[in-house]
Amino acid sequence: METRIREAELTPEVLAALIALSADWEAEQSCHGYRKNTAADIEGNRIFLLEGEGELLGYLFGHVEQTEKDSSIMKAGTACFEVEELYVRPEHRSRGYGAALFRFAEEAVRGQADYMMVSTATKNWRAILHFYLEELDMDFWSARLFKKLEGGT
Repeated sequence: METRIREAELTPEVLAALIALSADWEAEQSCHGYRKNTAADIEGNRIFLLEGEGELLGYLFGHVEQTEKDSSIMKAGTACFEVEELYVRPEHRSRGYGAALFRFAEEAVRGQADYMMVSTATKNWRAILHFYLEELDMDFWSARLFKKLEGGT
């Protein structure tokens, strides 16, 4: 199957397609608390599309932002590209498409951002850590862990 990745403007057609895919993602129940997008979730982001067989197979969107204060990993004012969402339809996963989307976006923002950053709430944390750390060569910085207490409120 021939696929292509491109950066896209947010047209009404692109918006409808992204919202539809995000509804599919919500239905998967693969991420803690994920809800399908609204226009407000997508507007203002750079959008990268994975297309094949005449349909949208996946997407990545995010935006460049400046850090507000110094931290242990970067100084205030550092430009970062925050990946808000990266999604590939389940039947097209494990073919390198997610990595290709990420790398395409990485090249597109090179020179505008010093870092790529991503947060995740996936239930399959082993697979996502493998993907980001080993396949995309990202660095692990922090984690927020939870444990439900018996008898809690």
